[in-house]
Amino acid sequence: MSITLERRYADRLEEFSARHPFLVDLAMVLALMGCSALGGSLTLPGALPPDQDKTATVLTGVACLVLLKHRTHPRTAVVVAGGCTVAAVTLGYLVTPLLLAPVMAALYWLAALTDRKSTRAYGLTTLVAVTLAAVFSDSMNHVSLLLRTIGPVFWLMLPLAAGKMTQLRRAYLRSVQARAEHAERTREEEARLRVTEERMRIARELHDVVAHHMALANAQAGTAAHLALTSPEQTRKILTDLAGTTSSALRELKAALGLLRQNDHPHDAGPGSMELEPAPGLARLPELVAACESAGLEVTVTTEGEPQPLSPGVDLTAFRIVQEALTNVTKHATAEAARVRLEYTGSRLLITVTDDGTGKPEAEASQGRGFGVMGMRERAHSIGGHLCAGPRPQGGFEVTTALPLQPSPPAEGTP
Repeated sequence: MSITLERRYADRLEEFSARHPFLVDLAMVLALMGCSALGGSLTLPGALPPDQDKTATVLTGVACLVLLKHRTHPRTAVVVAGGCTVAAVTLGYLVTPLLLAPVMAALYWLAALTDRKSTRAYGLTTLVAVTLAAVFSDSMNHVSLLLRTIGPVFWLMLPLAAGKMTQLRRAYLRSVQARAEHAERTREEEARLRVTEERMRIARELHDVVAHHMALANAQAGTAAHLALTSPEQTRKILTDLAGTTSSALRELKAALGLLRQNDHPHDAGPGSMELEPAPGLARLPELVAACESAGLEVTVTTEGEPQPLSPGVDLTAFRIVQEALTNVTKHATAEAARVRLEYTGSRLLITVTDDGTGKPEAEASQGRGFGVMGMRERAHSIGGHLCAGPRPQGGFEVTTALPLQPSPPAEGTP
């Protein structure tokens, strides 16, 4: 409790000193004048005080008044206060801490406000001058040479050390404040980066959900309209698949929006909240193939190598890439067939999606420049993989990606 009170009063004193520096300096000067006047009246037992009272008063007054400029001219303050002190000691005044108070204050501000070189030059010069004056002063004849030397050196070294400690403390506080400000800026930048990454992730997820299901729904509706008169049974089946496609789209869209709306406490969700479904993976490829076939696209899936377990992030990425690639085939190409090849090689999964090459060149070009390919590439890079997409020399379009079985940070320099 006492430490807290002391700290509170110290903070208030520092705040008052920062707002009213002249009043603080004036109070200090008045106090030092009283100390030096009292020190000038002290003598050793049996010794008479010097006769130059007016001279001593003038010297101590000048030594104190010059301290009003210690904040802007600390070196000048030390020179003037030191010269006045040396003159007073030479006149025969007893060397005491009270008489040395003005020069001690000047030395403290010198060490606290200037660099180390200035402190050494001005401080040591003043110390030597005052010590020599004390050694040869008549007022110190009854004191041994050792005491005449140690006394001034000790009293003048003390403010130099205190001022340097104050300077170091201020530098430490500035460095702590600078580190705190840097840490705050770093946290803000990291938060902005995370918000940007989350926005991009949500945009990719919504694009994959909406684009895939809407493209399939559009293809299924077109196929049903084309076969409505000639093949009613097949039309009925396609319309049934269309209802399933739109239902699945709404379900995944609600799940994606539910992630944005849920708070930090899932048990506080309202009565209308819905439980989130697990993220899709390669296990749902048969559903994806069936949906594409109902839209008139024949999809063949082949697997090479021994299937390996995938982490949830890699499994979701692989499924979304295959989903987006097949969606692009449905939207941009008039292909009748597409092939999906999954190849497990060592610690990587290679995925290749190709169509039969019946699409128009301009459609294939737009397929390579769309947001879908950009999203697939970003998904692959986010887990340490890479993706290539473009027209094939023999016709058609091909998407090739290599994903690690376990996610890893993307390599430096990866776009």
